[in-house]
Amino acid sequence: MTLIDDLRAYEPFNEQEAVDKPVILRALEAGPACLDRAALAHLACSIWTVDPMFTRTLLVYHNLYDSWSWIGGHADGETDLAAVALRELAEETGVTDARLVPCGPGGIYSIEVLTVNGHEKRGSYVGSHLHLNVTYLAIADPSAPLRVKPDENSGVCWAPLDDAIALSTEPWIRNRIYRKLIAKLATIPR
Repeated sequence: MTLIDDLRAYEPFNEQEAVDKPVILRALEAGPACLDRAALAHLACSIWTVDPMFTRTLLVYHNLYDSWSWIGGHADGETDLAAVALRELAEETGVTDARLVPCGPGGIYSIEVLTVNGHEKRGSYVGSHLHLNVTYLAIADPSAPLRVKPDENSGVCWAPLDDAIALSTEPWIRNRIYRKLIAKLATIPR
């Protein structure tokens, strides 16, 4: 199946996902422009990485957001967002042995439309935009070596799930997204 087919088949977990799903689908149905970060609303992906016992999650200290955060990146023309998510995990944390957990269609764990305020990145201004985000769930070994990616983050750590909420300085992400991702873990067979 294609990404658009996977998203059409995806069953929203909550009201936020039910509202955001048609927004993401409309962008994809309009054509490939949303795969490019130059589009005002463009595809991005995240990877919620947990230990095998589902008690800890892997976080990075995101320099741009000045907060502990999940891992993710832009589609940049790719439609295999699961591969992009795994690549971002390796680039941002050094974790290369993670395995995706089969969740919804195409392995999709969560979807969300995320606002990104205008900011400076590598000396250039990036205007406010939307991330049409697809999240995947991965399991990784917490004893594997970690490393930072200095141009994006200044820390990498495993944290108890509830600490992910406490460590985030982004109220909407903390209350709407991280709480959802943690609650949804109870629905995943182990």
